Amino acid sequence: MSRLKRSEELEDEMRRLIPSVDKLGQMLGDVDYLADEGLATSAYLALRLPQPLLLEGEAGVGKTELAKALAQVMDTPLIRLQCYEGIDASEALYEWNYPRQLLSIRIADSKGEDLDEQGLFGPDYLIQRPLLRALEHKGPRPAVLLIDELDRADDDFEAFLLELLAEATVTIPEIGTINATHPPVVIMTSNRTRDLHDAVKRRCLYQWIDYPTPQREVDIVRRRVKGASATLAVQVADAVSRMRESDIQKPPGIAEAIDWVAALDLLGVEHLDVATADRTLGSVLKYSEDQEVVRSAGLDQLVEKR
Repeated sequence: MSRLKRSEELEDEMRRLIPSVDKLGQMLGDVDYLADEGLATSAYLALRLPQPLLLEGEAGVGKTELAKALAQVMDTPLIRLQCYEGIDASEALYEWNYPRQLLSIRIADSKGEDLDEQGLFGPDYLIQRPLLRALEHKGPRPAVLLIDELDRADDDFEAFLLELLAEATVTIPEIGTINATHPPVVIMTSNRTRDLHDAVKRRCLYQWIDYPTPQREVDIVRRRVKGASATLAVQVADAVSRMRESDIQKPPGIAEAIDWVAALDLLGVEHLDVATADRTLGSVLKYSEDQEVVRSAGLDQLVEKR
């Protein structure tokens, strides 16, 4: 397992800020992110070792939200790299501002001046993408680098990423080697649309995030939708739990449960009934086929008490 090296000053700062797993759990709760003991422990180790943390789980269980919450509790920037099929180094790390370079060449020509290669390939013409921004963050605390949905990228990008993250350095041929003074806290997420290479998992801490229990989901929803009826939150949590147990394509995540309660609260609903569930189903199920499955099974079964 690779672990990035930090200065003693930075180590002391991280130790002071986050002295224990319990303290981190409390700090996450203060920004309305409820982490169980296992997840809080993994996040603590990622911050303190430091070591990349790979989070896997179904869509909507709170993987991305954890990175956002960690940035909040550390009072540091969140830098997000959204992965997608075909992403490459130039889109993730850096690229040159070719239009600006061309404009500089034309201006120099019009003035009869020479513009050498060193002048064209300097920091003023460099476009920083998320990975380079995270490496060049000057502190005082590390940035949180969220590499979201890594499973959407390909094997070549995974290989490129690991080489970069192992040393927190990057070499730009025209400029030289850039070393991070504050190596970022790296959170990677995957929805398991494909298996990641073993080399990724060997270099990371790993945590699977499952759907919460209905009671914990009630707590999460009520923190995110202030003032929502307790009865309504319980009903929605139960209904969403039943949906996840049904034969639908895309089970709703915590985010959808929050959206549903927010919509119902805006409509002034305090108690979920069949008619209300039917007209607001689009807040929680985003595929017509899934809505049809749930309606065919009977919305009364969805809203009845267990």
